[in-house]
Formats: sequence, structure tokens, C-alpha cells
Amino acid sequence: METCIINSPLGCTKISGDKDGIASVLIVNTEEELSEIIPEELLECVTQLKGYFKNERKTFDLKLNPEGTIFQKKVWHQLKTIPFGKTISYLELSKQLGDVKAIRAAASANGKNPLWIIIPCHRVIGSDGSLTGYAGSLHRKQWLLNHESEYKQQTLF
Repeated sequence: METCIINSPLGCTKISGDKDGIASVLIVNTEEELSEIIPEELLECVTQLKGYFKNERKTFDLKLNPEGTIFQKKVWHQLKTIPFGKTISYLELSKQLGDVKAIRAAASANGKNPLWIIIPCHRVIGSDGSLTGYAGSLHRKQWLLNHESEYKQQTLF
């Protein structure tokens, strides 16, 4: 498994994968030494992530290979259908999965998503519009939603 650490507007990002696909893209909550050389298997992922942060990309076209249960993979597949700049609630997600009672299981699978941004778990919010739970921390979730918003938040000063 190849790995690299890149910088992003939200902190150090660790990417892991091999010839079978990208296994994880995770925010690292500590300062890490950035990779000087990006392994060939990860180069396209790095390029696409940089494009996303520069507002040049709204979708990802990568071979993915995350580890997870069958149910988690079903949830992650459903998350990929949420359009850029849109959000859904955990309740809506469980309905889309075909079981309104699976809301907690869907939320748990959402929280275990190993492919930060690429599988857009940040686009799932509470039914009341609140920013509930996010493994990368709520300030990052808010940043990502603002980044994808059609109406960018402007500062007053």
C-alpha cells in the first residue's frame, strides 16, 4: 500500500492506495511531514483533490478500493449520488437505502467513510439543517459546504 501526505486548505491529508484503487483519503489532525514524492498510484487522486480545492472540479473519477462491510459500501455508494453543492438529511439517506429504520446504521457507516471528500459524507446533515457529526470536525464540514455552495459566504471587512 502506497501513502503520501499532502497539504490542503483543511490541513494535512493522508492518501493511501495501490494498483487496485484509492483505499483512504483522511485528514490528519497533527502536523505531518509533506511527501516530496507522490507515488504513481496516488498521483491522479492528488491532482483531482487539488482541482477540487481550486474550484476546478466538482466530481471525482478515481478507482476506489475502500475497506468496509457490505452495508457500509452500500451507504458510501449512495453518498456518491449526492450532487455537488447539495445536502440531504440522515433520514433521507436511510430512505434512499430502502429502510427508514436504518438511520443510525447509515449515520454510523457515514462516519466510517475512509474517503474524505471523494465520497461526500460532508453533504449529509441533520433533518433540522444542523451540522451533526463529522469525523473531520464540524468546522471542516462547514468549510466544505461553504466551498461547494453556489452562494459563497463573503466577509464584511
